[in-house]
Amino acid sequence: MTDTDAPPLMDCEDVAWFRDQPEAARGAAAALGRRIGLGEQRSSQLVLAVAELAGNIAKHAVDGSLLLRVVRNHATAGVEVLAVDGGPGIVDVQAALRDGMSTAGTLGIGLGAVRRLADSFHIHSQPGLGTVQLARFWPRPADPSATGEPVVGGVTRPIGGEQVCGDAWAARTDTGERQRAPHIGDTPAPSASGGVSWSALTGIRPPSSHPSSPRPPSPHSPAPRPSEPHPPTPPAADPFVRPGGSGRPGRTGRPTAVRAAAAGPGTGVLVMSCDGLGHGPMAAVAAQAAVHAFRTGTARTPEETVEQVHRALRGTRGAAVAVARLEPDGRLLFCGVGNITAALVTGTSRTTLLSHPGITGHQIHQLRTYEHHLPRHGVLVMHSDGLSERWAPGDLAGLLHHPPALIAAALLRQAGTRRDDASAVIAKAAR
Repeated sequence: MTDTDAPPLMDCEDVAWFRDQPEAARGAAAALGRRIGLGEQRSSQLVLAVAELAGNIAKHAVDGSLLLRVVRNHATAGVEVLAVDGGPGIVDVQAALRDGMSTAGTLGIGLGAVRRLADSFHIHSQPGLGTVQLARFWPRPADPSATGEPVVGGVTRPIGGEQVCGDAWAARTDTGERQRAPHIGDTPAPSASGGVSWSALTGIRPPSSHPSSPRPPSPHSPAPRPSEPHPPTPPAADPFVRPGGSGRPGRTGRPTAVRAAAAGPGTGVLVMSCDGLGHGPMAAVAAQAAVHAFRTGTARTPEETVEQVHRALRGTRGAAVAVARLEPDGRLLFCGVGNITAALVTGTSRTTLLSHPGITGHQIHQLRTYEHHLPRHGVLVMHSDGLSERWAPGDLAGLLHHPPALIAAALLRQAGTRRDDASAVIAKAAR
C-alpha cells in the first residue's frame, strides 16, 4: 500500500502560543519560515497573514491567542497558524472575507487576503462566543500530498507560566505491513527533550531537563502533583464480552469488551492522547517518551500499544494514556488508562468511552479493549483533564464539517482551563 492510499495524516510540532503579542508572533513566524525552508517570498506571505490575524486579536478580541506550529507529512513541511478568541465573534463571515473589510488597526490586508495567501484556510465564528481560524502555508510549488485535510488533528497548551507542555497527542497509520515509518517524532518535539529552539524564536530559554532526571514516585515521600490525573471508577463487568475482533456493540448501545482484539482489514488509523503527570519539564519528558514509543512501535491494536507505551515510560513520572484505532468501516477499538476523557460525538449525541484506573509507566491493571462504531458524520474526541467535561454535543454541532485541528482548538477554547496543561485531539472516520 502506498502513502497515497492511506488516510491523510500530518504530524504537528507546536512551537509557541502568543497572547497580545503581535510583534512577537510576526518575528516567530519569520524565524519559523526560515527554519523549515519555506523560502523568502512564502515566508513573507506567512508573516503578513500572521500580522493580520494577530492584529485582529490584539485590537478586537476577548481572551485571544495565536498558535504557530510546524506541520509535516511524509513528503513536505509547512507552517500552520491557529487563531482563537472568546468574542465578540463575526456576525457575517462571508462579508468579513471580502476585500476591503479589514478591521481598523491591522495591516489592512483583510481576512480575504489571508485566505488567498494560505494554502488552506478555515474559519468558524459565532457571535457572543468567538472565532477560530486555521491557516496553513506550504512551500511553493506545493507538494500534491499537501492538498488533503488530515483525518486527525489536535492542539496542546501548557499551563500558564510554563513554556513546555506535559500533554501530547500523536497519530499514525497501520497497514499490517508497517515496520518503521518516518515521522516528525523522529526529531524531538518542542518539549524538555529539545527540538524547537524557543530562545531562537522568542528570546526566552525554557527550563532544561534530561530523561534520566525523573524518578518514580516513592510511597514514603510523594512528590507534589498539582494536576495528577485521578483514575476513573473501574467499569462494571460488561455482559457483552466477545472473543476476537469482529464483534459490534450490542443493540442496547453499550460498548463491547473484546478479548484478544484483532486489527481489521484495510488501513487503520491509531490515535493516542497522553497526559504526563503534573506539568512542566518532567511531565513533558514523560509525554514525549510516550509519543516516541507510539510512533516507533509496531503494535496494531490499542491494548498492545498501551502496553508498549507502559514499558517505555518506566523511569519517568508516568502518564494517563488513551489509544484508539479507527478502521475504514467505522469500527473503533479503544483502550485507556487514567484520566483521559474520550467520547464519540455527533451533532446530537455523546457516547463516553471507558478507561481503566492506573498510571502508565508505573501501575496498570488488566487492560480491556472496547469496541464501538464511529458514526459516519461523527468524530472521536479525546482530551486531558486540562479541559473540563462541561461541554455538550451542541457545542461542536456547527464545527463537525471543519478540519479536526480547528474543532480541537474550538473545544480547547470552550472547555480549557489555565490551571493545568491542556490537550485535545479529534479524529474523523478513516473512510
